[in-house]
Amino acid sequence: MGEADATKLDVVLFPWLAIGHMIPYLELAKRLAARGHAVTFLSTPRNVARLPPVPAQLAPRVRLVALPAPAVEGLPEGAESTADVPPEKNELIKKAVDGLAAPFAAFLADAVAGGRRPDWIFHDFCHRSLPRIAGEHGVPCAAFLIVQATTIAFLGPRWAHAAYPRTSREDFTVAPKWCPSFPHAVAYRRHEADWAVRAFQPNVSGVSDMDRMWEIIERTRFTIYRSCDEMEPGVFTLLTDLFRKPAIPAGVLIQQPDLADGAGKSSRSGVRSEVLQWLDSQPPKSVIYVALGSEAPLTASNLHELALGLELAGVRFLWAFRKPSGMSAAPGTGVGELLPAGFEHRTRGHGLVWSGWVPQVAVLAHGAVGAFLTHCGWGSTIEGLVSGHPLVMLPFVVDQGLIARAMAERGIGVEVARDESDGSFGRDGVAAAVRRVMVEEEGKVFGSNAEKLKEVLGDRRRQDQYMDELEGYLTRYKPTRTTTVPNGAGPR
Repeated sequence: MGEADATKLDVVLFPWLAIGHMIPYLELAKRLAARGHAVTFLSTPRNVARLPPVPAQLAPRVRLVALPAPAVEGLPEGAESTADVPPEKNELIKKAVDGLAAPFAAFLADAVAGGRRPDWIFHDFCHRSLPRIAGEHGVPCAAFLIVQATTIAFLGPRWAHAAYPRTSREDFTVAPKWCPSFPHAVAYRRHEADWAVRAFQPNVSGVSDMDRMWEIIERTRFTIYRSCDEMEPGVFTLLTDLFRKPAIPAGVLIQQPDLADGAGKSSRSGVRSEVLQWLDSQPPKSVIYVALGSEAPLTASNLHELALGLELAGVRFLWAFRKPSGMSAAPGTGVGELLPAGFEHRTRGHGLVWSGWVPQVAVLAHGAVGAFLTHCGWGSTIEGLVSGHPLVMLPFVVDQGLIARAMAERGIGVEVARDESDGSFGRDGVAAAVRRVMVEEEGKVFGSNAEKLKEVLGDRRRQDQYMDELEGYLTRYKPTRTTTVPNGAGPR
């Protein structure tokens, strides 16, 4: 083996069974492959099939491996990700992850026996059995968490929770005692805090989400985040101190707009997306792009109030409409039947509701788009900010509320007003938030702040430097073939 070959790595990536996690893992796989490293991406058959294609020049170094999906009582046949089930069945997907321990052990044993022992295994928050299995073969693990790093600091390590226990929703509506530098506003609202309380309690998988996260961080050598210092100043030093092992930013890991989605062409037809063609006919920065992800727990009332709020705001909009996975509706129900009567007719000409494929990165990069109404999923937030758009924020679950507070603190956008007790919102609140960002003088300040962050996040040299630093870490601390390092002993 030559000296250059000796520095190349063999890395296995194993994300949580959710498309919002698989895509950043695949992006990291592509970044590593572009640097000459070999990458194996693990998931289940249906998830591997739904991944976008790897660029041809990288495909020889990216291997997609489908582990057999375990049967889990209560999961519908063929359900292999959170996209396949309503939100209340997500805990059963965690049981499915636990059931992948045996197939993973077989995969790793075969790899080692075949002379292809991985140098590293990167896995998600829920794979609690992987560090133990990897350790039996002398393979170190790193946790790759694709959520906002600030959220992990807010939730805290096991020792901090023992020292300062939080058991009620009110406990989560203020910054934790171990984060005195956090702005007071970066905390959950009362209607959001129930999620945080439940995260510390065992669910139907038999383990709480926090126990899963604590276990994988404690038993891995370090933790990697889809973030950077410019997005979350000071947080990585704080996390390193809190968890007593390195917290490493990998950069924002976003496709560049000029390369994303074939510059907006459908992978099936090769034709420029119809939504981009519609945007081509709109004035510069006149359109607010509306997208709430595929798993937001929306109700019929939410959809109606959002639609009527957009109508009241009187601005141009493009709505990437997806029927909520947990929302009951008769089979075959069309978009028009889920929206207020006459809405599409009344907004025709200045609004487009699109239920088909939307090349989001290309849409956000389009010159006609001036703002982004988002649920504040971390991936979508990053995509909006890389494109320099101020945000209208409508968070729903998990870390989205904390992300919205952090972005509001930075003056990048505003939240839609909600009832503190139940989280409900109305058309007037939607219209007011949209107009603050798109129409009123205040919007220029939000836009200027977003543009400043775009300049920093769009600095490819700086983003490449984060990957350089991660690559250096992986190369320096990988074990030799004659020695093993137990997982959990992280370098400082």
